[in-house]
Amino acid sequence: MGVSRAETPVRVGLLGCGVVGGATARLLTEHAADLATRSGVRIELARIAIRSRSKPREVALTPEVWTTDPWEVAADPTIDVVVETIGGIEPALDLVLHAIRSGKHVVTANKELLSTLGHEVMEAGAEAGVDVLFEASVAGGIPIVRPLKESLAGDRIKRIMGIVNGTTNFILTRMSDTGASFAQALGEAEGLGYTELDPTTDIEGFDAAAKIAILASLAFNARVVAGDVFREGISGITPADVAAAHDLGYEIKLVAVADVEDGRISARVHPAMLPRTHPLASVRDVYNAVFVEGQEVGELMFLGRGAGGAPTASAVVGDVVEIARNIATGNKNPGGAYYRERRPAMPLDDVRARYYVVLSVEDLPGVLSEVAGVFGRHGISIASVRQEGFGDGATLIVITHVGTEAQHSATFAELGRLEVVKSVGSRMRVEGTSEA
Repeated sequence: MGVSRAETPVRVGLLGCGVVGGATARLLTEHAADLATRSGVRIELARIAIRSRSKPREVALTPEVWTTDPWEVAADPTIDVVVETIGGIEPALDLVLHAIRSGKHVVTANKELLSTLGHEVMEAGAEAGVDVLFEASVAGGIPIVRPLKESLAGDRIKRIMGIVNGTTNFILTRMSDTGASFAQALGEAEGLGYTELDPTTDIEGFDAAAKIAILASLAFNARVVAGDVFREGISGITPADVAAAHDLGYEIKLVAVADVEDGRISARVHPAMLPRTHPLASVRDVYNAVFVEGQEVGELMFLGRGAGGAPTASAVVGDVVEIARNIATGNKNPGGAYYRERRPAMPLDDVRARYYVVLSVEDLPGVLSEVAGVFGRHGISIASVRQEGFGDGATLIVITHVGTEAQHSATFAELGRLEVVKSVGSRMRVEGTSEA
């Protein structure tokens, strides 16, 4: 009588053993008994590809498990599941595709790969009949990919808005709490180890753009890539902006937003003022959150630690357990249909938004009327306006009703040419209101 699949261990090969890979290896070994119970089959960490054998590791394993050649893992015929945690495009893409075409299931946390070439990876997985799972690629330990793929599959997602980068959220939290400048808050984040050696990817919105591209692909059953995402970072935010937001009842956050209108998808990352009553406004420090609006289910929010070795590894191992369960029972996950269709992107000029804008103006009678006339000529209605200071320090703080980005851009350009306006200062989108 033959050995059943449930009695044969599922063998896992790990590509990379850094922060996430090391934590993944630890969970797979320390939690082995629990994972076997949950999946119905023993999960064995069989091979790990590393750059150096001399570096200390989180787990103690026999020498034959370790290799400095990642292709030994991707090509090993005894491996059932390849877990990729090395990041980047190359050699990750070639390794993942080789593993898939060799009949191996794949788990990846690689947002850069999925947000640029995810369709290629998913199509390869569908052709080979293997699972490709990526829960950890968007929000670390926060479960959001599986709910969008499965729990909300019966609904139509209208909008996703999230805080999906812990570094920028920490910086903006410190600026909000202490009045620190951007440079001071960034220095504190660097001192605590919350940034990469080069923080540009975080503070200029590249990381968040990759994540919202993946979320938009899932939510709208379409192929959205990072290059489709409008991106604006937080380096221009000043303590004066934060103080003004507080005075008006708002918090400033770097938000990633995706929505669909008339079949066209808009995806964008930018700083925004959120009303303090909005759930995302209270998300602090390195925490992440994703706010989902469904046509039938209404509003949902997923909150937790969006980065770090242990939270991210928890999501990686969850995907491994799901694949192991499928192997044991003979089931399969649905393929990557949500990446196949290339739907039109909405031009930024057509995106509807509200704005906060600060104008330095002449302290003269009739200035407000002239300024209001410019907004009116471009079809932008003013929601609120107030004047601060007098003489050379006179400013107008305006919040608009919803209009297109093109309307707002034309308005700001004409205001800059108005004689009574000395300068158009801070401009920031307003999100999370009943209009936006």
